[in-house]
Order: sequence, then structure tokens, then C-alpha cells
Amino acid sequence: MCSDANRFVVKTRIGKKYAIYLPKAIVKALNLKEGDKITLKVVGTTIVIESIKDPIELALSAEKFASIKPEEIEAISVEEQEKYVKNTT
Repeated sequence: MCSDANRFVVKTRIGKKYAIYLPKAIVKALNLKEGDKITLKVVGTTIVIESIKDPIELALSAEKFASIKPEEIEAISVEEQEKYVKNTT
């Protein structure tokens, strides 16, 4: 295995039914868990594996940059509903 800060090169084999088993070093580096989703891309003769993070988990763990009060949401909702009602009559 060859590695530096964010780069790993690990050799592995293709198993039954073409299964590729990820070495622990890769799993730890990407913080993967069983059941996580990934994408596989073919670029020339290279397979690129990218982890897909759950959008809800990302939203909950990300830095918050805006806030809105329930009253503001309700006011916007009423305004949009009024536009819809006006356009249908």
C-alpha cells in the first residue's frame, strides 16, 4: 500500500460475481459504513470510486449560514398560495 495525506493506492482482487472488497485503510479514510452508497466511474482503464454522503446528514452536520422563523415560512406560504388562487380563477 502506498499512501500520503489524501491518496491511497491499494492492490486488491476481484472476487466471486466480480465483487471488489475495499481494504480497511480505504474504508477508514473515506469514513464508510456498511450500507453507504458509492458511485463507480470508468475513466479510460481506471475505476474511480466516490462516496455519496446522505444529503440529510450533510444538512444537519454542515455549518448553518441562514435562519428563518416559522412565522416567515407561514407568510411566504400564504403569499404563494394567494398567487396560485389568483392564477386559477
